[in-house]
Amino acid sequence: MIKKSILPLVMVSLFIISCSNNNKFKIEKGKVGLVDQTTTVKDLKVIFKNDSIVTNLSEGALGDNYFQDDDEYLIYEKGGKHLLTIIPQEQLDSTSTIKSIEIHDARFKTNEGINLNSNFSEINSTNILRPESTLQSVTLFVDELNVTIAIDKQELGLRDFSTQKVSLEQIPDLAKMKSFVVWFN
Repeated sequence: MIKKSILPLVMVSLFIISCSNNNKFKIEKGKVGLVDQTTTVKDLKVIFKNDSIVTNLSEGALGDNYFQDDDEYLIYEKGGKHLLTIIPQEQLDSTSTIKSIEIHDARFKTNEGINLNSNFSEINSTNILRPESTLQSVTLFVDELNVTIAIDKQELGLRDFSTQKVSLEQIPDLAKMKSFVVWFN
């Protein structure tokens, strides 16, 4: 009799755990895993309590590192795998909200299944607003998710260090992404 009453409780617990695990790696507009637009820098210690956080501070206007504009919070799993790089809105401020998150782990994915290992044909199924050419890559702006995806120009068969305009039709279906950044502004 007791075993029958425990079984539903165990099933519900497993369902809740699996749903929360799915949310841990879900990308939505204004949200990456458990980090959203209201998350502050000081909340990161609680959200990633089972992971390691490497803090790389910009030292502000008084620091010697002129080449680093933003603070960075690098999130690593205990095994050493780099998950995310989080940039706050305001530097040297633990109450600052998040400006952007660069994805480094393919387990983070959108509802459409787009992740770090997605190729251009999978990315192109979303609403790409426009491609923009930089010196070494082409940046795709996906407005519906507020993300930018960079594809290396070598994937396109183009020379580096040229600012030649690139259209969506020029990008091969199998081109892989170089970086995947979610913006919170």
